[in-house]
Amino acid sequence: MTATTTAPRSATGSVALRGVTKVYGQGEHAVLALDGVSLDVAPGEFVCLVGASGCGKSTLLNLVAGLDRTSGGRVELGDAKPGLMFQEPALFPWLTVEANVEVPLKLRGVPRNERRARVAALLRTVHLADFGRKRPHQLSGGMRQRVALARTLALDTPVLLMDEPFGALDAMTRDILHDELERIWSERKLTVLFVTHNVREAARLADRIILLSSRPGRIIWSTQVDVPRPRRIDSPEIATIAAEVTARLRTEVSRHGQ
Repeated sequence: MTATTTAPRSATGSVALRGVTKVYGQGEHAVLALDGVSLDVAPGEFVCLVGASGCGKSTLLNLVAGLDRTSGGRVELGDAKPGLMFQEPALFPWLTVEANVEVPLKLRGVPRNERRARVAALLRTVHLADFGRKRPHQLSGGMRQRVALARTLALDTPVLLMDEPFGALDAMTRDILHDELERIWSERKLTVLFVTHNVREAARLADRIILLSSRPGRIIWSTQVDVPRPRRIDSPEIATIAAEVTARLRTEVSRHGQ
């Protein structure tokens, strides 16, 4: 197969996958992780990817982020490199909160005075204006994730890729961060591609939910989430959508004997 990852062909803020395939290894030891995935994410759309463990959700995000190359097909983006946020904050423990958020700005060559102003604005955005001088070990898990989000937003990209960013948090903290993410997404008109194992989280956040098959990952079902915002994760409407996604996911997992 010929590896082809191309950009920029899509409108700013959009993501397009065209028959994306990913194979790890060669010969009899080759593992087909993704098989012919095609998907269009519109500018400003919030899309959640769900599926069984090992179905290729994180692999797909890595391909969109440019951290890996496709084995076949292509990824089409606008003219901005996406920002990628992982489950773990991955902050530099020896740096302050301000300095962690400042890293992407330094790498982009933003002047020092402008960096300070931008960092201050970003910390206000994630409600950490009073914690800039703290170090990561002095923060709660939820606060560290806010710092990671601010650092990702410092890239000033219209496309945000999120790989289970709230998976390790308690339910209350996760619910608060759902509100914060939705606010920032709406204010900044971001395009979000969000991986989660939590179907209620997907129903709470998404404009559209995409279900991937067990390995190799293929898109087998999608649904629009037409519940008005703001939403509550414990609302009957969200519970109904989550139940449907869970039933389809259970059927897929059972079909593969997992």
